[in-house]
Amino acid sequence: MLRPGLRACGTEPGAAWANAARPQRREAPAPRGPSATGPVLAQPAIISRVPEPLCIAPRFCGPPQSANGGYFAGLVAAHAQGPVAVRLLRPPPLAVPLEVRVADDGLIEVLRQGEPVATTRRQPLSVPDVAAPDYLQAVEASRHCRGLTQHPFPTCFVCGPQRARGDGLRIFPGLLESEASDSGARVAAPWVADDSLDAGDGKVRPEFMWAALDCPGWFAASPDARVALLGEFVAHVDRRVHIGERCVVVGWRIARSGRKHESGTALFDEDLQLCAYARAIWVEPRGPRGGRDENAT
Repeated sequence: MLRPGLRACGTEPGAAWANAARPQRREAPAPRGPSATGPVLAQPAIISRVPEPLCIAPRFCGPPQSANGGYFAGLVAAHAQGPVAVRLLRPPPLAVPLEVRVADDGLIEVLRQGEPVATTRRQPLSVPDVAAPDYLQAVEASRHCRGLTQHPFPTCFVCGPQRARGDGLRIFPGLLESEASDSGARVAAPWVADDSLDAGDGKVRPEFMWAALDCPGWFAASPDARVALLGEFVAHVDRRVHIGERCVVVGWRIARSGRKHESGTALFDEDLQLCAYARAIWVEPRGPRGGRDENAT
């Protein structure tokens, strides 16, 4: 059976499908050691499940040739047992099969032709102490989003201004006017989820909520528009928002050390109640203005 939200490899590029996971067991390797009764060396985690490959449709791109990092991370984390941070080792490619390996300890590795694309690690996430601006404040902030005029990837599924309504999320975070002079100012944007994001129960699929929490963190971490790569992402969805609900997304900078940035994001429902939140690590690539950015959004 195929799940909405991804596409099966071999279908037309515009389709959005994914194969459902079918658990498979692998035999555990025999213990290694100096003798059958001697000390046993530490073993790598045993692979307990191999879901069918992920194959991400071009619709869900960040850069033109790779997946939006938050969306991809949400799909990977869905296979985990408990909260995990997803570490991106290279840009997740589009329209190619990616092997997903789930170990007995619940951690995950994603590979393309044997080469690691992403891994996970245990990462609890605390509830952020952040207040929501009202919807009209978020609308006003969004009008000043720098991505509307200066964007490295204008076709990004989440924040690309060239994506049409009903195709991209069209989340355009801008500085909140009341905090514009503050070096730690927050960014905010309105968001109304369209019907294509429906999980079948009138609410947004979790991976799309992960996606919505991604790009606002980059706008907060890089107010001068320098390129940064999404290195690691962890999110918690407390409850899914409804299709057509007027939501607010907020982002803020947490820390910076050299080329490494950390940011937080939060998603609020129409009643300005916190529904989901995330933390991200962004890394500026070496080179002028951060150089190339194959996974910046």
